[in-house]
Amino acid sequence: MVNRLISQLAHIEVITPKPEESLRFYRDVLGLEVSGQAGQSVYLRGWGEFFFHSLQITEGPAPAVAHSAWRTEGPDELTEAVARIERAGAGLGWRDADMGQGPAYRYRSPGGHVHEVFWEVERYRPSPELAPLYPNRPQRYVPRGAAVRRIDHVTFNTDDTLRDAHWYRDVLGYRFTELIRFDHAPNVVLGAFVSTTPMSHDLGLIRDAIDRSGKLSGVPGRTNHIAFWLDQREDVLRACEVYRENGVELEFGPGRHGVGENFFTYVREPGGMRVELFSSGYLQYAPDLFPFEWRVSKGALNFWSPSQLAPEPFLFDAFPPVEAEKHTRSAAQAVAH
Repeated sequence: MVNRLISQLAHIEVITPKPEESLRFYRDVLGLEVSGQAGQSVYLRGWGEFFFHSLQITEGPAPAVAHSAWRTEGPDELTEAVARIERAGAGLGWRDADMGQGPAYRYRSPGGHVHEVFWEVERYRPSPELAPLYPNRPQRYVPRGAAVRRIDHVTFNTDDTLRDAHWYRDVLGYRFTELIRFDHAPNVVLGAFVSTTPMSHDLGLIRDAIDRSGKLSGVPGRTNHIAFWLDQREDVLRACEVYRENGVELEFGPGRHGVGENFFTYVREPGGMRVELFSSGYLQYAPDLFPFEWRVSKGALNFWSPSQLAPEPFLFDAFPPVEAEKHTRSAAQAVAH
């Protein structure tokens, strides 16, 4: 039996070339709370999250995920996770404590994506006006915009979805939960999904192809989307109206994925990053039922209308990794506006 090393997806750093517009989207349209700012970054969290932040938006030249951060089950599990990453030859080294968290160890996955693992975390402390009546909530529920509750998952593009899924499973103990094969080329796995929780996935992997001939992009470390959780599918439908009222165009959905049985909708935030809102779906506690296997024609991506696939940009447009650059104005400055 594999020891559970990773507790959860804790936060994601998103690069945006439009920091003020992106901040307004995440804060006012999605309804995230601003919990801090430093340098070129603003830190935000959903109303149901206990940690200091789940999203860091940082000014940079193009939309990208700079890193995703995973909290371990404890300090011993952090030590074990680092040892396994180093044995796998994927380590990038330790980073000092940052806003909202203690020291973190960064690594690069086989698909070229930068992650970090850490244990020490700062808990969110609400202001008096946001003090919760429920003792098991981090703050009072004061909905704004779509009022997303928490971060849910991140999905990356990679040249080999099976290789990556097996790596996360074998090195860090993720559960390999589901996969999607093409009907016309069943040896090709379009999507693979892994999880550290009872949810269907905390990390998605989509086969990377940038041109219509199917030629791989050759650019490792690309991102497909980030996702936030809403409690009910009716909340996702309501969010579509919030989007409409704020001039945000739907890219895909609303609908239901076969994978995970989840209700979804996708948009692009002003900086260009694709954002999914996500709800419902199964919880699976048994460790030995996976992976479930899908064909595209069975509705893996669009269960209600399996013949209507996701639009090409959803599958093929992805965001290459970039480093944050310093600019005169930043998202942090926009908080005061």
